[in-house]
Amino acid sequence: MEVRIRDTEAAVGETAAGIVADLVRARPECVLGLATGSTPIPMYRALIRMHADDGLDFSAVTTFNLDEYVGLGPGDPQSYWTFMHDEFFSHVNVPEANIHIPDGLALNLDVAGRLYDESIAAAGGIDVQVLGIGGDGHVGFNEPTSSFGSRTRLKTLVEETRIDNARFFDSLDDVPHHVLTMGIGTILDARKVLLLATGESKADAVAAAIEGPLTSMVPASALQLHPDAIFVVDEAAASKLTLADYFREVEANKPAG
Repeated sequence: MEVRIRDTEAAVGETAAGIVADLVRARPECVLGLATGSTPIPMYRALIRMHADDGLDFSAVTTFNLDEYVGLGPGDPQSYWTFMHDEFFSHVNVPEANIHIPDGLALNLDVAGRLYDESIAAAGGIDVQVLGIGGDGHVGFNEPTSSFGSRTRLKTLVEETRIDNARFFDSLDDVPHHVLTMGIGTILDARKVLLLATGESKADAVAAAIEGPLTSMVPASALQLHPDAIFVVDEAAASKLTLADYFREVEANKPAG
């Protein structure tokens, strides 16, 4: 596991965007796993700037998003389909046919989850999966006690998550209780995992995920099992890390190449 600590939220976004951009340049037909929420927005803005100013080309890229609210479709302003188009897809040249977001309106959510995993496999698997982290350590919408072998499926949101996400809705009553989300097993199948965290409110979860025991009570701790996981965090999110100075030293003395 690699930990990169940055001074600011904007610097976290720039670092993450650089990792994604390097992959897109090296493998134009790569498969990106993408996340929603406020944390990855600086990364998306940096990628949009690279597309506009430097010609970063997404025309052969395929994307798969982590999750979607059950009951919300592409036309709903609170859907993750809308979020992704507003914050990223409408500003770059990923072909619409290459964009995949779980179907929150599916009549059979079990089948929809299975088909989503099959689509990922058919695309060759995810090259880099971008993640945020919840205050309780969830990734995607894999709440505490989620199986490390779980696949894309229906999940019920805990009240803490609904309260945290209520800022994006008119009221808590409007926040759906259910989501269709990639499972932890689906996430761990990605060849590289890139977790972003900013703010003091994420410090306990970041420390538990990186330095704590492997436990389903902190779903992000499953990334300790991944052979190529990178955490990019700001100083506030890193503030509870016992080995923060060590992680800084490792990065500063990383061998070239």
